[in-house]
Parts: sequence; C-alpha cells; structure tokens
Amino acid sequence: MYILRCADGSYYTGHTDDLEPRIAEHHHGTPGYTFDRRPLELVWSENFVTREEALAAELQIKGWTRKKKEALIASDWQSLKAASVPPAERETRALRLRSGRTEDATGTETPPSVRAERSRSTATPSRAPMRAHPSHDVAPPPPVIVLVRPQLAENIGKAARAMLNFGLTEMRLVSPRDGWPNPDAGPAASGADLVLERAQVFETVADAIADCAHVYATTVRRRGLVKPVVTPEEAARAIHAEPGRSALLFGPERSGLETDDVAIARTILTVPINPEFGSLNLAQAVILCAYEWSKQVALAQPPAIELDPPAEQEELDGLVDHFDRMLEAAGYYFPPDRVPATRRTLRSVLTKPGWNAQEVRTLRGILSAFERPRRR
Repeated sequence: MYILRCADGSYYTGHTDDLEPRIAEHHHGTPGYTFDRRPLELVWSENFVTREEALAAELQIKGWTRKKKEALIASDWQSLKAASVPPAERETRALRLRSGRTEDATGTETPPSVRAERSRSTATPSRAPMRAHPSHDVAPPPPVIVLVRPQLAENIGKAARAMLNFGLTEMRLVSPRDGWPNPDAGPAASGADLVLERAQVFETVADAIADCAHVYATTVRRRGLVKPVVTPEEAARAIHAEPGRSALLFGPERSGLETDDVAIARTILTVPINPEFGSLNLAQAVILCAYEWSKQVALAQPPAIELDPPAEQEELDGLVDHFDRMLEAAGYYFPPDRVPATRRTLRSVLTKPGWNAQEVRTLRGILSAFERPRRR
C-alpha cells in the first residue's frame, strides 16, 4: 500500500503487488485521479501479507482526514491518535478541561492538583491553536458514477443524460462489454456529450474507485453481506456531509452487481420497491441517486412568476353584490327561510379563491354580458 502527494497538495492512496512499476505508471500518466495532478511524490508505503489486507487498509485510510494522513506520513503517532478521537468525544473532553479536569495520554482523567504540578515541571511556550485544514470547510466533490460491466452503449448514454440532468459529470466505466468509446451511446445521451467525452475506462472496480473514500453499491439484494443499508436520500445527505470523494456503483443491466463488487463497497444503497417487480433499468437507478444528491445543490429552477395581490375587499364585495342581484332577478333564492344561509355560502365560495383585481373585473364583465347579451 502507498500514498502519493500530488502537485495540487492532495493525497492519493492505492495498493499494488509491485510498488516500483506502479509508481512509474503514475509518473508517466496512468488514467485516473493522478493523471492531471503530476508531478507526484511517494510519501508513504507499507507491506501487507495479503492483498485483501492492503485493500482494507487502503479503504480505511482514504476515509481519513488530511490531518490524520499527514500524521501517518510523519509517523507522528500522538497526533494520529488525537485526530482519531470522534468529534463527540473531543467535545466531551473539552468540557472536562473547562470544568478543571484533564486527561493523560492514555485517556485517563488526571486530578487538577497533579495536572498543576506537571505543568510547573514541564512548562512550554504557548502556541497558537491549530486551525482546521481548509479542505474541511470546502464542500465535498460531486459523487462519481461507476458503471460496472455495462452491456449496452445505449444504456450508458441514457445514464449520462440522467447524470447531467442533475449536475453530475464524472462517469467511470469498468470493462464495458462492447468497448469504449461506442458511437451508439451518443444518440441516447440526447446532448450529454460532455459526460461521454470525459468518461474513463478501468479494468477493475478497485481501480475505478481507488481515489474514493466512500463507496456505495446499488443493489436490491443483500447477498449475505453485513453492511449498512441506506436509501438514496440518506446516501445523498452523507455524501454532502462527509469529506472525501464518493462513488456510486451500478451493476450490469441483466444481473446487477456481483457479490464481490458489493463486498468492496462500504455501504449498500437500495430503494423501497415493489417486491413483485424490483427491476430498475440502469438510467432509472442513476437518476434516482442523482436527483437525491442534487436536492442540496443550487441547480436552475423554473422561473417563479410573481402573483398579483388579492383584490381589495371593496372590489370583491362588488362581485358578490353583482352575483346577488342577478340571482335575485332570476328567482334563485328559494325557499325564503334559506335565503340568508344561501347568501353566506355564495360569499364563501367567491372569497375562497383569492381573486386578484383583474380576475374580479373579468368575472364582472362576464356577468354583465349575461345581463345584456348582444350580437357582435
């Protein structure tokens, strides 16, 4: 397993069976995250007994904050331990500090008297508090859509269209059956050429998600794996909240993701669906996830039309009186003992819609035409 520092200051984490050739590939421009971020520097590496252990460690470290990665690279185990404390626990410890208690390096609370004695014997110059890395304040990048062994180019095009509808542009293809690029994808994309032109091809799922910290496998079957299961809405909230890049895996049209594909992911993403007919086509599955992600992004909305204010009460009363005169002349009010209730009902009906002034004038014009019909 290894970590590269990229030219833009970001870190790339990967694993390989042969380190030197793999690093050389990155330097010469292997497709993927590092391609446009050269030159690169190897800053950390570690050997593992099995490939599975290396992959597990890679996925774990990819989810780390920049601070934790830099502590690992510097072999600063104390800082790494401190950065690993969950936020809720850090807040609890901070409250303890403010209340006059502290903890030693092992997390054991230290009485104030002992702490005071230690501070006198090991006093050091004060330092400014460390600031969180700027990347923590930046919104995570949009998720990557990974189509695993897609079968039809038309479905790739339809998925690209669904992506671009909701602001997603990064598509990755894992071993497409009919190769790539494929001219049959263009017409189905209906203008989403940008997504197709930028689509990258990988041989394996592991290669396609190598730079992603959070991986969601879309499937309606659990496949015997014990993993968290979320809906598209829950996944979208997590993607917006979690630092690092996220990937959404979609399987082949006929059978969906295989068990080994799902095993690589950290979370299963599924939708409540008719158990008697749980088959979604590829573009439908993509658009469900893309739409939920887009709900927290400021995409273009249909222009809102400012409505005119409701008519003033005087104009509305004139409309009610106009109706009342015509109905009286037509002999509508009967029997006499029901007239007050009927008039209240009429007023309620005419005031409920909240007509504006132009609408009231139009309705009165219609009534006048009924009163005095004439040929045009």
